[in-house]
Amino acid sequence: MTQAASETIPAGLLPADAPAIPVTLVAAADWERVRAGLEPAQRAFAAATGFTAKAGSLALLPGADGGLARALFGLGDPGAPAGDRLIAGKLPGLLPEGTYRLEGAPDPAAAALAWLMGSYRFGRYRKGDGTKARLAAPEGVDRDEIVRIAAAVAMGRDLINTPANDLGPAEIAAAACALAERHGAAITVIEGPELERAFPLIHAVGAASPRAPRLIDLRWGPEDAPRVTLVGKGVAFDTGGLDIKPSAAMLLMKKDMGGAAAALATADMAMGAGLKLRLRVLVPAVENAVAGNAFRPGDVLGSRAGLTVEIGNTDAEGRLILADALALADAEAPDLILDFSTLTGAARVALGPDLPAFFTEDDALAAAVAEAGQRAIDPVWRMPLHAPYASLLDSKVADLNNVSGGPFAGAITAALFLRRFAPKTRAHGHFDLYGWNPSTKPGRPEGGEVQTARLTYALLKTRYGV
Repeated sequence: MTQAASETIPAGLLPADAPAIPVTLVAAADWERVRAGLEPAQRAFAAATGFTAKAGSLALLPGADGGLARALFGLGDPGAPAGDRLIAGKLPGLLPEGTYRLEGAPDPAAAALAWLMGSYRFGRYRKGDGTKARLAAPEGVDRDEIVRIAAAVAMGRDLINTPANDLGPAEIAAAACALAERHGAAITVIEGPELERAFPLIHAVGAASPRAPRLIDLRWGPEDAPRVTLVGKGVAFDTGGLDIKPSAAMLLMKKDMGGAAAALATADMAMGAGLKLRLRVLVPAVENAVAGNAFRPGDVLGSRAGLTVEIGNTDAEGRLILADALALADAEAPDLILDFSTLTGAARVALGPDLPAFFTEDDALAAAVAEAGQRAIDPVWRMPLHAPYASLLDSKVADLNNVSGGPFAGAITAALFLRRFAPKTRAHGHFDLYGWNPSTKPGRPEGGEVQTARLTYALLKTRYGV
């Protein structure tokens, strides 16, 4: 679960002056110029291999002694709409063992981060398949910042990739406690009768599991600093409850705590950078299981906010636990609340696995989030909080239902449900993310992914940077 449990960053990011083999990153438009500057033998060798700077292509060029003297890596057209700004993340899996230095990267810091994120391997259960290529820091980049971001991403990926038999609510809490200890943060974990009394929705969702539900509450930073609260959905595994999922839909449900992982990874970056804010992280951690004491369709449950909720579907459990956590967050009226959750299939149908949905009423926040996502290469897409759809959550027996009961606007109605529980905080943003890379892309290996964490850190750094 921790960074040490993976082979994430085999040698970190070595100092810029470390002896290293140059890797020249070449855009297609620059290939002729770069080619002309090569040694004649290297130029001939590149021609023999057919290297043309196609995106993702690699040519290893020998020196006079027959050893590896230089590598060429194609960027294609980095300005094209389909260009991948993390394409350097392919290199750790392509290059032979050795230490390398990147030359000619349009964005050296992004290229170095992509390399480190592409070096990630989840090694808890199978050892020995880590990458052997190491990177010297590009000149002029903030080496500590890049390593800090990559390490936080790795920590979050490890949490998502760990199967539910080894990562339940207690283990999520343990990871948060380890994070708090590392950064000198205060943390409390609420469970048992206190949880049942103060957070009835969190308790109800987790009651059927032998692994007790809990609410994790981490605080860091000076009391008089701007207040930012991150809320992450921590469903360690989701069977769907009594509205049980088919087996195929359960296969990836270890990732249903991806929102918690994203919130913790963001906190790791923010605390490590010493941002000037009062940070709070709330993670309701549960397992949605099936037993005789499971909450049922048709039940009416109380909530921390005082609203009653009719249960239309027990598989819409994430919004229930987030509702109680958001009510706690909203009571402080912080400057900003951001919640993270693997919440709806509807968002995936609309935007696919790579592009999380983002909801907010605050246009200025939406613009800042979009800009930070582009800058951090961690994009999202704003979707509407269409207020008239709130009537779809009406209930005849309670204040609201937890689902609309129909096939339309599922991501929007889920976001509207959450908004009911944080009415004081206008600057409230909701990320509906997938938390998983279905296939390997540069810098994004197949498996768990802390989508929106780098975006959120970029946003907070802009607002509250040192």
